[in-house]
Amino acid sequence: MKITSYLLICSLILLCLAGCGSQQPAYDIAATTLPVYQFTSMLVEGTGLTVTRLVTENVSCLHDYSLNVGQVKAAESARLIVINGAGLESFMEDILHDTQVVDASCGIELEADCHHHAEHDGHDHSVDSHIWLSPEYALIMARNIYSGLAEAYPQHKQLLQTNLLSLMKQLQELLDYGRENLTQLSSRELITFHDGFGHFAHCFDLEILAAVEEEAGSETSAHQLIELIQLVNQHHIPAIFTETNGSSASASVICRETGAAVYTLDMAMAGDDYFAAMRHNIDIIREALA
Repeated sequence: MKITSYLLICSLILLCLAGCGSQQPAYDIAATTLPVYQFTSMLVEGTGLTVTRLVTENVSCLHDYSLNVGQVKAAESARLIVINGAGLESFMEDILHDTQVVDASCGIELEADCHHHAEHDGHDHSVDSHIWLSPEYALIMARNIYSGLAEAYPQHKQLLQTNLLSLMKQLQELLDYGRENLTQLSSRELITFHDGFGHFAHCFDLEILAAVEEEAGSETSAHQLIELIQLVNQHHIPAIFTETNGSSASASVICRETGAAVYTLDMAMAGDDYFAAMRHNIDIIREALA
């Protein structure tokens, strides 16, 4: 009987150990979206610090986003959370109260979002939180993340600084690439089917004539379509822009009525490479409006 009890206890211990071994690993740093995750990962390269990305789904908008159980655990177990800021992560307020946070938006003057929006969207568009779509602002974001990391991990400050210089060089090259390729266009006016490209447009001296935010299953109204068609015709817009994960139904109607081409832009929030997504946007706009 004693032997049986002993074996039972040993088995339970082994099961517990196996269970512990299968638990989600803890990370030093959690970052919310692709841009802040990629910038953070580049900054800590060679330090031994580990980084996890919280928002990994193919999303372009966090208006109605909520973390799943695994994401909550990853965020709560991290010593540091790096966020985009500017109100983008409002869905994480409860978690952020209890964790050391690095806000990448510090010092960035947010623009009021005063573009045309679909009547049904119901979101607060008082400011444009899509700051990463401006390489100029991305440079500030990189410096903010560096400052937070250097404060939290002073033993790695020198390497963090070296990595910052490398990251800023790549961001400056991206900015220069955009300015070089978007200087001479036949039209500098954009109609987009996502409200997040204001900072991108401002960075490269483009103008957003209309930004329509459509929700799945609820497209633009007939009245708004007429207004958009009139805008395209009045301004001789050669192309309009949908978003990678967004609806294209209304854009197709405008295309049919005006002859304007339809191109797709990337919010650079999902996927694997911020820089590739941004260069894609620059190339697409150059092709569409050249």
